Amino acid sequence: MHFYTRQHQYYCGIDLHARSMYVCIVDQTGTVVFHRNLPTDRQHLLEAINAYREDIVVAVECIFTWYWIADVCAEQAVPFVLGHALYMKAIHGGKTRTTRSTHRRSPGCCAGACFR
Repeated sequence: MHFYTRQHQYYCGIDLHARSMYVCIVDQTGTVVFHRNLPTDRQHLLEAINAYREDIVVAVECIFTWYWIADVCAEQAVPFVLGHALYMKAIHGGKTRTTRSTHRRSPGCCAGACFR
């Protein structure tokens, strides 16, 4: 397994669902600078990360709907990190997940190099 170790000014974690995505962006100190439930589409993602694009990484848990986010990030030259669900569960423990708790794990986990 390879861990993501680059440092960034901003870390974006996305709790992705078929029709919605909960986007959370934190800065290097862990302060939440953006958190919102958005429709799952390209335009909303780009609008959410636009103000932080100078130095941001986007992280998503590996589920069946992540491909389009990777494509958008590649087109926009934004680093993209994919997290394996089993490793995230092992690191964070427990089976209970809520949108509000999961979205905050993703950017923090990305900053802590939990993604591969």
